[in-house]
Amino acid sequence: MTSPDLPAELRAALNSKLEGLSRNDAAARATAISETYRAGGGSGGTIRSETDALAYALARMPATYAAVVASLNALSEIRPDFAPTSLLDVGAGPGTASWAAAEAFASLQDFTLLDANEALRTLALDLTRRSHRLRGLSYDLGHARTYVAHADAADLVIASYVINELSDDERIALTDAMWAKTKDTLLVVEPGTPAGYQRIISLRARLIAAGAHVAAPCPHDGTCPLVAPDWCHFSQRLQRSRAHKQVKGADAPFEDERFAYVALTRAPIAQRRSRVLAQPDVGKVEISAKLCSADGVAVTKVPRRDKSRYASARRWRWGDAVTVE
Repeated sequence: MTSPDLPAELRAALNSKLEGLSRNDAAARATAISETYRAGGGSGGTIRSETDALAYALARMPATYAAVVASLNALSEIRPDFAPTSLLDVGAGPGTASWAAAEAFASLQDFTLLDANEALRTLALDLTRRSHRLRGLSYDLGHARTYVAHADAADLVIASYVINELSDDERIALTDAMWAKTKDTLLVVEPGTPAGYQRIISLRARLIAAGAHVAAPCPHDGTCPLVAPDWCHFSQRLQRSRAHKQVKGADAPFEDERFAYVALTRAPIAQRRSRVLAQPDVGKVEISAKLCSADGVAVTKVPRRDKSRYASARRWRWGDAVTVE
């Protein structure tokens, strides 16, 4: 499994960019960008300079990387033989998803990144300049929904924290364009909010109707059985560096990133395992776990007296794919 923490090569590249940077200025810029993002305005319009781009990367890159890695780990667990050689990173920003995919899949050779923000593109190219894995990548500047149509098809297409910045019509157009460029698998990752989940569910339903199959997290291709106010999302813990804490204005040495995702493939998935939808409750008498299966959502209870099943259930974690005996 790929670690959720930024790879050493990327950390070193970020650290080299920090020389001479005012942490207070970076923290102020990161706060402004985050506030605009939470208000629904997207991050692209507020990132105009090198300082903006670096502040954004310091504040958001670790968490976004962790969410993408967690999603790719889930995909790899379901499809251990998946070995993509080409990647299309839509709305690539500072290149976060490309770094994650490079770590997850040693087979990747060709990386194409797309984004409309010139400052983020410049930062991404700086961060990968000395990278052995991402050397020679292609980074096209322009709106994703336009440029995807002109991009070459890829084995793996990733859109990470992108579709939330689009209107409904733009989102539909981009969904169709990304699927048309997907040779094998499309991964879409969004914030783990009810709104992020709804965007994922809408995209999922549209592409299943177009012939796609769900690899993760769902153990089925049917309608999501969750009923509001419940929603499907997951959490990934990551360690904060000193710079990360300073830019975020935080004291805790870790951060928990909540995210929603779906991985869709061209071919049906042979094996369907249940998905743990929340951290199991381990009691003195039994373990209770909320699971999504091909039959729907239910709380599975494993009694302590069933020693073998209980020992197995104790290892279950939120987001795991599990086999229920």
